[in-house]
Order: sequence, then C-alpha cells, then structure tokens
Amino acid sequence: MNETILHFLQEQTCASICCLDKTGKPYCFSCFYAFNSTAGMLYFKSSANSHHAGLMKKNPFVSGTILPDKLNKISIKGVQFEGIVLNTEQPLVKRSLGIYLAKHLLALAIPGEIWALQLNHIKMTDSTLGFGKKISWDRELEKEDTVDDLFSNFNVN
Repeated sequence: MNETILHFLQEQTCASICCLDKTGKPYCFSCFYAFNSTAGMLYFKSSANSHHAGLMKKNPFVSGTILPDKLNKISIKGVQFEGIVLNTEQPLVKRSLGIYLAKHLLALAIPGEIWALQLNHIKMTDSTLGFGKKISWDRELEKEDTVDDLFSNFNVN
C-alpha cells in the first residue's frame, strides 16, 4: 500500500461506513477505527444488535470515507474506500481486539464487539501533493495476501 495512504489511515480515528439494506437503500454510520497496515484492515466496535450490524451480516460489502480528524479547509485530504466486513467468528477478527484497544483504550468501558473490514480498494485525494492529487490502491492489483491466504498459515484440526 502507498506510504501516503498508510500514514493517513494510521493517523486518523473516525470513518463513515455505508452498507445496504435488502432493497438496496444505503445506510451510513460513523465509528472510531484502528488500522492494521499489515493486513489492510480497519477494526471498529459496534453492538451486534445495531441496525448496521444486521445489514452487514446480510450483505458484508461496504464503502466509506475517512477525513482528517482536524480539517484544514485549504488543503483537501481524505480517503474513499470499498471493502468487505468479515464474519466476527473468524480467528483474524477475534485477534483484532488488542489492535483496537491499543488505539481506543476507553472502548473497554463500552459494550459491543470488534468488527473487521478488509479494505479492497482505496482512492485518496491529497492536495498537499498537488492540486487534486489522487492516489489509488487496489488489493488485487498489489497481490497482497487475501483473507484466505492469511488463514492458510493456520493448521486447523
């Protein structure tokens, strides 16, 4: 993944995520996240009985945006992404709690479960690199490990 994108995602804390209901109507929610740069994943905490949790369990494909925590109206910077929310029972998701709590320790006091969003496509706008500068990243084009590849290293008996 491009270093500019990596640095941006590691520095921010809040994402807006959009999922779809059964009729194709979009539903957006905001959440605090932690970024796992090695796996290209965003981790967030949410209640299992929230409206968006129900939608994501039925259709895990999502999109979203991340803006700087501190907006600078002169320099446009932000990320648009597409990805898939992984099943909460997968081992990769269960081990995400430590990464999330390292960034958001107060989340211990809030009920909910950690969700993992595998980023598959990112488009970043960063005007500090030139007016309207766009940087794109695609998991398939980079040939990074997929979730299946990450699990292939585990011996399940």
